[in-house]
Amino acid sequence: MANFKGHALPGSFFLLFGLWWSVKYPLQYLSQKVNKKSHRIYCFQRVDAIEGGIKIIFAIVGMLAEQFVPDGPHLYIYSGENRDWVKLMNWQHTTMYLFYGLSGVVDVFTYISPAVPRGLDRLMLSVAVFVEGCLFYYHVVHRPMLDQHIHSLLLIAIFSGACSVMLEVFLRDNIVLEMFRAGVTIVQGTWFWQIGIVLFQPWGGPMWDEKDHNNIMFLTMCFFWHWAAAVAILAINYTLACCCIQRCGRGSGEPYISLGVRQQKHDTSSQAAFLNGSDEE
Repeated sequence: MANFKGHALPGSFFLLFGLWWSVKYPLQYLSQKVNKKSHRIYCFQRVDAIEGGIKIIFAIVGMLAEQFVPDGPHLYIYSGENRDWVKLMNWQHTTMYLFYGLSGVVDVFTYISPAVPRGLDRLMLSVAVFVEGCLFYYHVVHRPMLDQHIHSLLLIAIFSGACSVMLEVFLRDNIVLEMFRAGVTIVQGTWFWQIGIVLFQPWGGPMWDEKDHNNIMFLTMCFFWHWAAAVAILAINYTLACCCIQRCGRGSGEPYISLGVRQQKHDTSSQAAFLNGSDEE
């Protein structure tokens, strides 16, 4: 949809997933670091399957919205005697949602069947993000300068995310890569909203001058402000997850993260006592 809603809808999806990942992966990493229990790993795997199901639902909602809005293509890709293309922009968005839906299907099958190769879910997600980037790269060809620039900034986050997820295929459960993916997904979500606001002014006001170079300079700065905000969100959520894990560990009597130093001190004192006992003998 070439309007504000067409950018707000995927932006909301990306923002929700990015925020969720910024909470999920710190909790998963810290809890497994403290106590590696099989039932906890199984719980997080179940969460991955639920996440895949939600991804499928979001993809279906997005495809239906793109196809069946009043001015949508309604599943027609060409019409008329001249075989004119029908709303290819909506079809491009539909294709993007399709690949994210396929990624959700692979997530679910990865949980259901042990025959699915390890890392296939990350590979499919990387393909989906890469497809999104390719679609948006050709999305704004021959469009006004401001429109091209604001979408090209989005491509930075998209292709960064695609490369990061591809690395996760080989570096599984790497907290740095997972947090980076959460960050660029948050940036995608907020920047989709920013694109809709700049190009369509949903709450009124004068339209942006598409030929003013100062607007391009400001939007470039604004994009990296979005990135800084995403980093701040990641830091806050990681800190909150760390505090939560420590508090739960104390309440249940399990060792918590800062006990590594205590354990080392205990081992040192045990060695000293052993040596003293040997001297007495």
